[in-house]
Amino acid sequence: MAGIPAYAHHSFAATYFEDKNITVEGTLVQFMFRNPHSFVHIEAPDDKGQMETWAVEWGGGGQLSREGVSRDTLKPGDHVIITGNPGRNPEDHRIRMRSIKRPSDGFGWSGVVQ
Repeated sequence: MAGIPAYAHHSFAATYFEDKNITVEGTLVQFMFRNPHSFVHIEAPDDKGQMETWAVEWGGGGQLSREGVSRDTLKPGDHVIITGNPGRNPEDHRIRMRSIKRPSDGFGWSGVVQ
């Protein structure tokens, strides 16, 4: 019996509220530049000042490369402002990236994740 790779793509609507946006400002902890989707992890304070870690889903490495983003674009410790679609389960602290800004040097990206 041979193994056959299965490729599936989840529906963003099943994971995120596509009709809502939130903005989170904090410190980048990790940037996972990969396919099929990259992830940015940031620590940001909640409304009571308690730190939370957010997982932000972004485009795949190939897509981002074509848009000028590389694995070296973001580094741990970068202060970033991210806007995106919130996850359906608030306890997961997930966001689908719509835009990211790094105020220290003016870097910014905005677009649609495929």
